[in-house]
Amino acid sequence: MAATASEAQSGQIPLTYPRRAAVVSWIFFDWAAQPYFTLITTFVFAPYFASFVASDPASGQALWGFATAAAGLMIALLSPVLGAVADASGRRKPWIAGFGVLLVIGSSLMWFGKPGDPSVIPPLLLAYAIASVGVEFATVFNNAMMPTLVPPDRIGRLSGTGWATGYVGGIISLVIVLGFLAASPETGRTLFGLAPLFGLDPVTHQGDRITGPLTGIWFIIFVTPMFLFTPDYPARRPIGEAVREGLRGIKRTLGELPKQRNIATFLLANMIYTDGLVSLFAFGGIYAAGTFGWRTIQIGTFGILLAIAGTFGAWLGGKLDDRLGPKRVIAGSLLILLLALAAILLVGKDSILFVPVAPPAPGGALFSGAAERAYLVLGCLIGAAGGPLQAASRSLLIRLAPRDRIAQYFGLFALTGKVTSFIGPLLIGAITAVTASQKAGMAMLVLFFAAGLALLMRVREG
Repeated sequence: MAATASEAQSGQIPLTYPRRAAVVSWIFFDWAAQPYFTLITTFVFAPYFASFVASDPASGQALWGFATAAAGLMIALLSPVLGAVADASGRRKPWIAGFGVLLVIGSSLMWFGKPGDPSVIPPLLLAYAIASVGVEFATVFNNAMMPTLVPPDRIGRLSGTGWATGYVGGIISLVIVLGFLAASPETGRTLFGLAPLFGLDPVTHQGDRITGPLTGIWFIIFVTPMFLFTPDYPARRPIGEAVREGLRGIKRTLGELPKQRNIATFLLANMIYTDGLVSLFAFGGIYAAGTFGWRTIQIGTFGILLAIAGTFGAWLGGKLDDRLGPKRVIAGSLLILLLALAAILLVGKDSILFVPVAPPAPGGALFSGAAERAYLVLGCLIGAAGGPLQAASRSLLIRLAPRDRIAQYFGLFALTGKVTSFIGPLLIGAITAVTASQKAGMAMLVLFFAAGLALLMRVREG
């Protein structure tokens, strides 16, 4: 498992790779961070905000989209610069720790988002933006540690295993919330038929709001092994000198990028399809809440099923990545996402592909309507494709980027994932606001996946 001497001399790759405990501890970063995406941005807090904090689901979806766009723009502008500084300074862990603090603070403040109180909306969206910046920047520097952990021919498996582990963490956190914390306001009982722990009040949706502090505590606990057992890059320069060198480095890299047509095409493709994927995950729960009237328990159960599908998808995608190459895994995932999204747009509360079906009976069993079950199946397809799409994308970047500037390129990777990330939410928010139709807003995402796939076909994997 030794690296080449030239890589070792660059100061970026060690002569030998670390023990399994270091790799497993690094993988647990995905486990630590995933509840933010599962609980807050997708299945619990975002739908709660749209349905009970905002005046109505459509305006709630619009406001959430504008906040997501603002955070994405900040991430896009700063990611390459910070990545270049990290390459110059050498170390990654201090950056992960600093941005992890933002994640913990921002997510914990979401507890104060009481229902029906318009005054909490601005500070609540600000807290969401702070947490989003924290988790995304921490992820940039965590990704940049990958080349030092395993040989190049195992990068795909490492990336896929990380995503799969993250999905499992998201599932467990969601089960905890649905089974023990979040109760239906009508029955006062959780999904497991229990009274909420800690006396959480269902009427004021404390079970939904507790997802913020839970996300912060979860991150602190499960990111700790990475700090204890995973070796960091060696320090190379003092921070002041690193900032100056990093700025020069990112200027040089950006100047070279037009000549690097292959990696530039991939980054452009990633920019487009990642915007679509992030928007799809961010608004999938909100869309279900508006279409079917789902509450926390229904959306959360849907989230568990989707995350289970994503776990198997990411695990299988990692194996296919090493066997077939990341480009094929990305292309297959995009095709599945295109078909599933197109089908979802043809599913209504009482129709499937324009065929009328019986709506769910009031007070009936969970997901008793045929249209609801169709949405579940299509959502699981999206989950199964989303994991390998993201895992194979960071794997492909590692295969294309220079080893001595890996954090810079992960900064550019985050840039391309975020520089237009405000466009998807902004378009969804604007079109939803203008048409008062959630379906019209979501329909825009088909264009993102199709355009990303077309550009990906022009990337050479070697």
